[in-house]
Amino acid sequence: MNILFITDNFPPEVNAPATRTYEHAKIWVQKGHQVTVVTCAPNFPQGIVYAGYENKLYQREDVEGIDVIRVWSYITSNDGFVKRTLDYISFAVSSFGAGLFKKADLIIATSPQFFTTWSGWALSMLKGKPWVFELRDLWPESIKTVGALDDGFVYNTLEKVELFLYRSADLVVPVTNAFKKNLADRGIAAAKQEVIPNGSNLDLFSNEKGNTGKVRRELGLEDKFLVGYIGTHGMAHSLDFILDCAADVCDEEIHFLFIGDGAEKERLVALAEKRNMQNVVFVDPVSKQEVPDYLAAVDVSLVPLKKSDTFKTVIPSKIFEAAAMELPILLGVEGQAQQIIEKYDAGVCFEPENKADFLEKLSILKEDKALYSEKAGNAAKLAKAYDRKKLAQKMLDALEELV
Repeated sequence: MNILFITDNFPPEVNAPATRTYEHAKIWVQKGHQVTVVTCAPNFPQGIVYAGYENKLYQREDVEGIDVIRVWSYITSNDGFVKRTLDYISFAVSSFGAGLFKKADLIIATSPQFFTTWSGWALSMLKGKPWVFELRDLWPESIKTVGALDDGFVYNTLEKVELFLYRSADLVVPVTNAFKKNLADRGIAAAKQEVIPNGSNLDLFSNEKGNTGKVRRELGLEDKFLVGYIGTHGMAHSLDFILDCAADVCDEEIHFLFIGDGAEKERLVALAEKRNMQNVVFVDPVSKQEVPDYLAAVDVSLVPLKKSDTFKTVIPSKIFEAAAMELPILLGVEGQAQQIIEKYDAGVCFEPENKADFLEKLSILKEDKALYSEKAGNAAKLAKAYDRKKLAQKMLDALEELV
């Protein structure tokens, strides 16, 4: 097949959409398919083009057999609804233009961001080929949840467009069963949906891959019990709550390590400095190849989100990377994610934004050595159950059936 994939994010960006697209596409190429990825100049999450790249009208590169086309877009930091919307719409227009000239047996467009799927739909209409809506986020519902958009004309209009796109797609690929149910409850046939969750790259992440002592030595934290958060510092992640909890941790052995960037990073750093927090360390974003070293350095992987019914439907990809490294997970997400952690007994769950519960569960993980070891062993089982290669093959089977 000739697969045309439209995505706003792709390596060297290291967020979940970039990683999932790259790892799936690489496997599909190995299976003998032609994969073209249309994306933009890497800039997430700072809104600054990465070194070695330019925000040009059109540029092309080969990434392990994947034909990657980068197009111009209006690039801005993840700050402000209007600017971000202009960013998203500009990429939708540019990716549509580039996609017109590429041969395709089917088109895949992934969300977030939402406007990427507009490009996928339009290309499908003009080329007369099926298109797939890969559903990674319930947008616009998710941006309303974090307070970036209120109910009203704009939200209602976007929701109508959202439903139109689901109906027009030949296949919808939600990343969680809760997403599938949400769509089915709103009239999108379950038969046209195929759930393909995120998973673990067992080639990159495993207990043997990371350099356990390297990061601890560099940061001067050799003798600490490290709680690590690796990922976007965004509005949804409730990291201000985690800082508030960290301020009340009396155990001097416990330190918090935040790695990454995002719209909330500057504010979080300022908050920690204002409170003179000695048990918190912030680190700039690292490459995907460096992430195993940082995961190997921490004792617990922290996965929080704001308390919201919307977030009960999501499964943060951080879970799978940490599980592959045999790290117990300290999860502050209800719903789908909690069900997975509890099914495999791969960590401890606290109620989102409940400080007393968070501090209690953190203490349990630190003090109960037998429990800690049990959770670590079970994390490895979780990772194997969500092997990315198997999930990529499952999605490929669905694509081949569609074509």
